[in-house]
Amino acid sequence: MASSMRSLISNHSRYVESFRLFLENSTEHECMLEFIEKKLPDIISSIGNGKSAINILSVGGGAGEIDLQILSKLQARYPGVAINHEVIEPSDEQICHYKDRVAKTSNLENVKFTWHKETSHEYERRMNAKQEFKKWDFVHMIQMLYYVQDIAATIRYFHSLLDAKAKLLIIIVSGSSGWDTLWKKYGSLLPLNAPSCYVSSADIKKVLDTEGLKYQLFELPSSMDITNCFIEGNKDGELLLDFLTETYEFSKTAPLHLKNAIMEDLKKPECSGERDGKVFFNNNLSAIVIEP
Repeated sequence: MASSMRSLISNHSRYVESFRLFLENSTEHECMLEFIEKKLPDIISSIGNGKSAINILSVGGGAGEIDLQILSKLQARYPGVAINHEVIEPSDEQICHYKDRVAKTSNLENVKFTWHKETSHEYERRMNAKQEFKKWDFVHMIQMLYYVQDIAATIRYFHSLLDAKAKLLIIIVSGSSGWDTLWKKYGSLLPLNAPSCYVSSADIKKVLDTEGLKYQLFELPSSMDITNCFIEGNKDGELLLDFLTETYEFSKTAPLHLKNAIMEDLKKPECSGERDGKVFFNNNLSAIVIEP
């Protein structure tokens, strides 16, 4: 790895900008919302049966966009039932955005929100120290397992908190996505910032099979328009390349041979497809629903 290459996370403002562009150019949220609309109602259909209150735990809830969509489905299934919704999120900034979003959303009168500004590991450590083992009806971990040090232990812990009819939902990049291809080939050559790790649904399936857990897997087709990445000097393209490689100013700091190899692979069918003269990166996600 060239010493001039730095992790994208080392520059917060550029990370935020590149992530915003990623969302603008991809169907990331759309494919999750389609899953929530079409599949989630069946998944949650019995988690609150006979309960006067439903306990939901969002692990790595971010700014709450997806959380509130999930909540709306729970409210539709269990109208009027009290919901205790707790969020684990280490970023102050994200929690502020989340609270703003809640304040602007109607029909949340029966939902009690609690935010814990900490990582999932810090939460686990704190609960264990207090000898507190609260049971949950629905736990979800959306796009967050890249940021934990021990994936198997994290899944094992949160799975242990499920009530009898509960479900644990994990959403993560698919093992069939371009991300998986890119990470397997170039992960060791890029300046990944610890504790982030390259993990896809293929890795999660191995963990679940080893643990002997019962689960369902849903593929969520998604794509990202990366056409601008191939236009020399295009600012948006450079930001998207930063996001794809998790490298700050990848175009300017990567060794030429590495840049050329990645640019070449990004156009291959294992990573992307061409449509109407544009290049679309395979951003497929997997939703994994784990039984108690």
